Amino acid sequence: MHVNEWFFLDSGIHTPAYNMALDEYLLKCGANGRKQPVLRFYGWDPPGLSIGYFQKTEGKINWDGARAHHIDCVRRLTGGLAVLHHDELTYSVVLPEDYPCMPHSVVGAYRVLSRGLLEGFRALGLDANLAVPESKGGNAHSPVCFEEASWYELVVEGRKAAGSAQTRQKGMILQHGSIPISVDEDELFDCFCYANERIKKRAKEAFSRKAVSLESLLGRKVELGEVKSAFYQGFERGLGITLHPLDWTDDDERAVLELEQKYKTEQWNRSR
Repeated sequence: MHVNEWFFLDSGIHTPAYNMALDEYLLKCGANGRKQPVLRFYGWDPPGLSIGYFQKTEGKINWDGARAHHIDCVRRLTGGLAVLHHDELTYSVVLPEDYPCMPHSVVGAYRVLSRGLLEGFRALGLDANLAVPESKGGNAHSPVCFEEASWYELVVEGRKAAGSAQTRQKGMILQHGSIPISVDEDELFDCFCYANERIKKRAKEAFSRKAVSLESLLGRKVELGEVKSAFYQGFERGLGITLHPLDWTDDDERAVLELEQKYKTEQWNRSR
């Protein structure tokens, strides 16, 4: 395959543990020799709260609150703050660090890969831009990813519309991210710990000013298939690539199911 030809995998809707295992598996495949980039689309059932690799959970994550909404908490390989994955399109990209024209810096790589997201939003008729926040620090006291936009994330009408996270291992880059179609703020904020209801209410109000979903932006019901089509086209156009289906074998599936067991354990998910 040519360097500008990527594999594509629409893995469908799976558990949070399976989704994180599959991203790790694709990263391992790259490290073991499959250097052709892979773009993956996926969804979540039950909904998942993905916790950043380095994120502390004690006094931050409300495990009982998440359980009450039938949300599974899972720690991901990438950094950043917690993200609720429910009604959304989730994407991941796995590619070599030495991919042509890929910057060595993390922020530089985000900027390149974000071209696919920018064009995806534009395919939906939305004018998205890369965030340029006033400071890099963000809200250090908040455990919620979408409360702040970082340098590499997408904003529409001044509000964060997509969030991404990245890790690099054994010469490979994994970047994955969330494109919310709709957001249930009660569900989201019940997943986090707050000193009292007043502080929780204030956090919700701040969130609504800083983050936005596709349905809020478009003012209508949005189907997942429409979003997939827009961002499929967006990645091809924005990155100048052609996507080809990734063959998925029984051996691949068995390997993911084996990795999935790690992401079901408290030892992994509550490790910090």
